[in-house]
Amino acid sequence: MISGLYEGQDGDSRLALRVDVDGPRPTGRISGDLFTVAGATTSYAGSFLVDAPAIDGTLIHGRGRFSFDTSVRDVSITINDRTGTASVAGRTYQVSFASPYFRSVLLEQDSVVGAVPFVSYRTGTLPGPSGSPARELTVGAAYAEAGIELRVSEPGVIPVDGSGSDLAWDDAELHHAMTRHFSAFGDAPAWRVWLLVAGKHVGGYRGIMFDYNDARQRQGAAVFHDAIQGTSPQSQRAQLRTYVHELGHAFNLLHSWQKNLARPPQPLGPDGGFGDLSWMNYVQNYRPGGEAGYWAAFPFQFTEPELVHLRHGFYRDVAMGANAFGTGAAEIDPFEQPVEDRSGLRLEVRANESFELGEPVVVELKLSYAGEPRTTHGHLHPDTEFTQVSITQPGGRTVLYRPMMRHCVDTSPEIRLDPGNPAMYRSAYIGHGRDGHYFQQPGDYHVRAQYIAADGSRIVSPACLVRVRFPVTRDDHQVAELMLGEEQGKLFSLLGSDSPELRSGNLALDEVISRYGGHPLAVYARLVKGLNAEREFKELTPGNELRIRPPDPKQGIEHLTHVARAATIDNITLNLVMRRLARAEARQGDLARANAVMDRMVATFEAKGVNAVVLGQIRRQAELTKAALGAEIS
Repeated sequence: MISGLYEGQDGDSRLALRVDVDGPRPTGRISGDLFTVAGATTSYAGSFLVDAPAIDGTLIHGRGRFSFDTSVRDVSITINDRTGTASVAGRTYQVSFASPYFRSVLLEQDSVVGAVPFVSYRTGTLPGPSGSPARELTVGAAYAEAGIELRVSEPGVIPVDGSGSDLAWDDAELHHAMTRHFSAFGDAPAWRVWLLVAGKHVGGYRGIMFDYNDARQRQGAAVFHDAIQGTSPQSQRAQLRTYVHELGHAFNLLHSWQKNLARPPQPLGPDGGFGDLSWMNYVQNYRPGGEAGYWAAFPFQFTEPELVHLRHGFYRDVAMGANAFGTGAAEIDPFEQPVEDRSGLRLEVRANESFELGEPVVVELKLSYAGEPRTTHGHLHPDTEFTQVSITQPGGRTVLYRPMMRHCVDTSPEIRLDPGNPAMYRSAYIGHGRDGHYFQQPGDYHVRAQYIAADGSRIVSPACLVRVRFPVTRDDHQVAELMLGEEQGKLFSLLGSDSPELRSGNLALDEVISRYGGHPLAVYARLVKGLNAEREFKELTPGNELRIRPPDPKQGIEHLTHVARAATIDNITLNLVMRRLARAEARQGDLARANAVMDRMVATFEAKGVNAVVLGQIRRQAELTKAALGAEIS
């Protein structure tokens, strides 16, 4: 067998060569990365890939695709006893065998006290496909089968300093933990990734690859022990899949049904991608057969196109901290209505008539049925990526809204849309995401959404006009500047954060409140500050201790009372604000005031004239909140 990694150098040029023509699951390709050596420094120069090389004895040759311009595109390699020569882009390298793995990545895994990391699963323990041999699979072994070496550093255990009502992590806390931990790694691409094993996520998710919103993405992921724990074979099998899945995102692998959003776009597999037998698919959405069908057929491996990406993708498309997740997926064509739609579902995007420059752009997504009742899943918010939003900007460019934090959901709650529940609604802040602010200039924007239903149908909304007005007064200009900073956008996405990395953004919002407290946009600054104050905040210190800042209900009440009284934010967020305000009042020991807030919430939405079905849901929600708060403080 000659497949594996070879290394060689020609003067100031170094070659990492990957030969993949025999051995386990050969893809029939050769590829490589070129680096320029200058003194004691090495810089990346480019990559190449030969998709279908000819093999003539010890000679392997073919036409290459390059990430850089070169007049010499023919690549030839001669290998004999694991040494040989390689002619690439007009240079000749003496190469020798370096590793049976095509790439090697350092995995640093830390766990919070009480969260037990996954170790291994024996694949033959539960029924599976007959052609898949039983073997002991660790996370490292799963990647080794794909030709990727995971060098696992000594696991760390993070102690908890202080106490809190729970150890549920939210997106802001994960973002903060990542920025503190990865500051030591440096601002450069590298084959290394951090995995945090935490207790639980506030959204109940099993895992998340949360490093999506800076210049060096894909370096951090988390899995949540409370959602995946267990010693049964079923639990161990699910844990293995969650770990491999989230780390797959760090290698820049998209979900199976989203590969058409990559750059360049990749073809979708069977059933719009839901038929892929891959670590990157959702087991509950597999077709045919759902979760049972998936496990009955899954051979515990990546698909062929995913294997090609992991082994042979250009360096910057795979290495952590290099190209952004789903490189170039922000530039797309607007979603088009299908030529035929028998799904029985209708999707709408609704927004305010106009927004001030700097005002957080929030849209409401409504999914309803037309004709016969329909059953689908409840993942309508774009953070779960079953719903995508495209934004056509005033200049004509269309971009894909990409949330700062995207969530992997391993459960799909069924929602039945019928006369008793004719529609479901979600509020989504789309003003800022992984690509920064999307509404940075006045003008007319056109927003469309696409919802991928439980049966794989792609439901496209009509375009929604979002008009951003020109500032009129001097205060309008000043407040817009304070609201449109990059850190402020992250704070709106995260609904607040204590992270020192976002200090200047918090100071800008403080200035909006203190200097322009009467301006209409000050309510959004109070929203972020109030929600952040009302909750506890977990800080992963540089010494890897978990410190918990308790809630500040007094400050939360001060800010959220202003927001609730103004009632100018969207209805779904206003509902959240009033429930959090009630919680803050209860934490202050005043259950009567907490209950009064819930009564006021019902009265507010009655006055707004929301439809009877939604109003009934709000009334039930208010009563459930009262009961929960009463039980919490009794």
